[in-house]
Amino acid sequence: MANGANLTWIAGTIWSIADDVLRDVYVRGKYRDVILPMTVLRRLDAVLEPTKHEVLNAKAFLDRAGIHNQDAPLRQAAEQTFYNTSKFTLHHLRAKAGRQQLRADFETCLDGFSPNVQNILDNFEFRNQLPRLSKADALGALIEKFTSPAINLSPNPVVDTDGTVRHPGLDNHGMGTVFEELIRRFNEENNEEAGEHFTPRDAVTLMAKLVFLPIAQQIESATYLLYDGACGTGGMLTVAEEVLQQIAQAQGKRVSTHLYGQEINGETTAICKADLLLKGEGDAADNIKGGPEYSTLSNDGFPSREFDFMLSNPPYGKSWDTDLQRMGGKKGMADPRFVIEHAGDPQYSLVTRSSDGQMLFLANKLAKMKQGTKLGSRIAQVHNGSSLFTGSAGQGESNIRRWILENDWLEAIVALPLNMFYNTGIATYVWVLTNRKPQHRRGKVQLIDASARFQPLRKNLGKKNCELGTQDIETICRTFLDFQETEQSKIFDNRAFGYWKVTVERPLRLAVDWSEEHRSRSSTPASRRARPRWQTRCKTFWTHWGQDPIGISTGFWTG
Repeated sequence: MANGANLTWIAGTIWSIADDVLRDVYVRGKYRDVILPMTVLRRLDAVLEPTKHEVLNAKAFLDRAGIHNQDAPLRQAAEQTFYNTSKFTLHHLRAKAGRQQLRADFETCLDGFSPNVQNILDNFEFRNQLPRLSKADALGALIEKFTSPAINLSPNPVVDTDGTVRHPGLDNHGMGTVFEELIRRFNEENNEEAGEHFTPRDAVTLMAKLVFLPIAQQIESATYLLYDGACGTGGMLTVAEEVLQQIAQAQGKRVSTHLYGQEINGETTAICKADLLLKGEGDAADNIKGGPEYSTLSNDGFPSREFDFMLSNPPYGKSWDTDLQRMGGKKGMADPRFVIEHAGDPQYSLVTRSSDGQMLFLANKLAKMKQGTKLGSRIAQVHNGSSLFTGSAGQGESNIRRWILENDWLEAIVALPLNMFYNTGIATYVWVLTNRKPQHRRGKVQLIDASARFQPLRKNLGKKNCELGTQDIETICRTFLDFQETEQSKIFDNRAFGYWKVTVERPLRLAVDWSEEHRSRSSTPASRRARPRWQTRCKTFWTHWGQDPIGISTGFWTG
């Protein structure tokens, strides 16, 4: 199978296809709209080639038998979690000379894919690219480049006529690595928007280790569910899965993982699903809910699920007013994730300001914690600084913090270096939570200052100018696990973070000078113009009571 150097070469070759074929058709920032779905299509097409005949026979049999629910038997015939029932493969389409016929046959090929692949293509909006590609006569060139013997995206090796292996086969893990490298390159190329969908791998690795290392000795050979409610392109889920597998293997355990995610952006949903499908994790791809209709806040994709481990980097400072209106507004809110029973209040509201919904993503995870297992659930989520202080007592943000602290779920908050993310240089923090705190942490919260633990990048990636090195991550995790007071680690009682808001009303205090000198100055024309109403009141007072009858010139309180 392909080694690391060969995988980098494959990714570089695909990257060069974009420059060769699309340079005069698309602006550089839009290359990914074509290259990513074409990479997916070529891999799926190559994987399905050995069973193509069996799938076509099965399709014909099912049609003759009048069986409408054909998905399961066709998957079985393809020996994959996806299939294609069209008569075409990309190799067949290479020979098509006519521009219009090529486009028609290519669309027929696309239409033959199974529903899960159709969902990916729809979210990529790939069919919308076909008129432009066909008009520029670029579709045929793309197909030819992707099916060329010079590059192999098939699991089977490319062999020369003398039996020499020209290119080794590409297994699922290798294909996933190639696709992730392409995603990384395109995200860095478009770094202004990358941070919306793509959390840097160094940050994800730290988060995953903060979640898994404290319970490394308790991990068993079992099945664990991982969840990301703002999964973007899925990198946080796949990296967390890798870290969990590594830690379990080091403990001599074999674990099985199921990945679940939800994402509102259609294109990033497609990338996430495609990445999982290319890695051979078709079932996990089916567990990704995404598209504009799948906002995590207003349309929970997994209302009855509880998860072992949850990690997220949700949007912060982003309005969720549209979701709020869909849910009936603040007064009509009835979602059990956000209106709960706590502290004797059956309608305890966790609903935050509509201008920033990041704390609600955390409340969503807390509602999905496992209650009946030994490990319970562990959570890591990125926040900006506003989650630490925004909201007065009784408001949504403050209520969420109070709910967390009074249930003793918060283990630690880790301050990350500035400029860690692609599209923001602001201060960011990782919150680490669990509903199974170990005895020595109960009633305590650890604050870790990791803002000075970083390595500078040789070249900035948008706002990102530094990264967490391996040693940095190990040092931060060691500080977390040691749970000791140091210059970078402070430990506080939960109650140190609570407060009551008390409104103190005090009367208005006015000082009045009734002296002869002041009164004589008040009789000047300028003063009369400036304060005619006050002069009239003074004259009335003096006429009735006399001059300064009770020594009032020293001042008084009025309320």
